[in-house]
Amino acid sequence: MAKYTVLGLSGSLRKASTNTKLLHEAARLFEDCAFSVADLNLPLYDGDFESAEGVPQAVQTLAEDIAAADAVLISTPEYNKGPSGVLKNALDWISRTSTRPWSGKPVAVMSAAAGRAGGERAQMVLRGFMVPFRPRILQGPEIHLADSGNQFDENGRLTGEVYVRELTALMQALSAEVDR
Repeated sequence: MAKYTVLGLSGSLRKASTNTKLLHEAARLFEDCAFSVADLNLPLYDGDFESAEGVPQAVQTLAEDIAAADAVLISTPEYNKGPSGVLKNALDWISRTSTRPWSGKPVAVMSAAAGRAGGERAQMVLRGFMVPFRPRILQGPEIHLADSGNQFDENGRLTGEVYVRELTALMQALSAEVDR
């Protein structure tokens, strides 16, 4: 049985998402963990829908999964200088649940993008989005995977030594934060 439970949130729904690949690599480097990637394919947040139907079960399950995890990994692409709408929508829905799943939760944030900055701005904005939830977000090392479509081998493993070294250090820091 794995020592830790780690949940990944990918800001991309694409089947071949480099953000999802990055989450899997992070979990592999975290080592002794049971890892799963959350399903963020949720309906768009709509206050009228919430008033009529309540919080969707998929959102409630996501909030419960976050609460149950020892740590959460979030990876976002950069769309128009910010995180994806998929990720922002999930955060908006989670904020509407009766639980406070993020409170005190160890969280590692990373980004993978086609551009040369690797999603740096998206990650900065995402960190701001997380402030009201009060998680324990690690400050670094920062992972901004640039030219992400060319950074993985055919088995989904990161190929750049610097990225592997930094991601390993981030996962070691996350593990230490969980143990804290």
